[in-house]
Amino acid sequence: MLETTVASVTSALTKLADEIKETGGLAEVAVVDGLDETAVEKHAASVVAEAGSLDISLNLVPRGDVQGIPLVEMSVEDYVRPITTGVTTNFITARAAARHMITPGSGVILALDSGSAYGSPMMGATGSIDAALDTYIRNLAVEIGPHGVRALGIWVAGIPETFTPEKLAAVNNQLPASPEMMGNILAGLTEARMTKRSPRLAEVASTLAFFASDDAMGITGTFVNVTSMYPS
Repeated sequence: MLETTVASVTSALTKLADEIKETGGLAEVAVVDGLDETAVEKHAASVVAEAGSLDISLNLVPRGDVQGIPLVEMSVEDYVRPITTGVTTNFITARAAARHMITPGSGVILALDSGSAYGSPMMGATGSIDAALDTYIRNLAVEIGPHGVRALGIWVAGIPETFTPEKLAAVNNQLPASPEMMGNILAGLTEARMTKRSPRLAEVASTLAFFASDDAMGITGTFVNVTSMYPS
């Protein structure tokens, strides 16, 4: 299953990289284990050696969250796994990037979670790892800020283009993978938004691009709500 997932993601990224290069841009794809600190450090160093600097770091490593099960019925493994994975990969990747950003005195470390740290029922460990990541990024920003490096993140939940029956089943295998269920979930998310519309993937990407740009130089040590939902 893991090999299939890696192959699928690599294929999608390679296609995207090809599209970028066709429009005159530069893009490369590398497969690195986000839980292997040595591999991540080597990759970061290779980026600097080839490009001259490491300017932006964004961690989107899957955490293995399990949802839809009451905490009192959840196994220790299902609760601990996303916390351990999420904290470890974010720490390793952010640390590797920050080490290469501090010396030149510039760079942006971006993080993403669902903003579920304030009391979200039936979300398993999602709220716990979101809280840990929120705190880690804020503390990191305080430490690296004097070196000209920023750390911040966005809260994102339920982007329609990213939903598939397979991804829903991975989070909760009790969910029937049917078009009707998909429609009900997406409709429920839309209704929960303050704007009564779900953010699109391109909008999320544009927000991240803005935060990584010089136009957002005054923003660090915080998370911005891009879910259109009230923080739960």
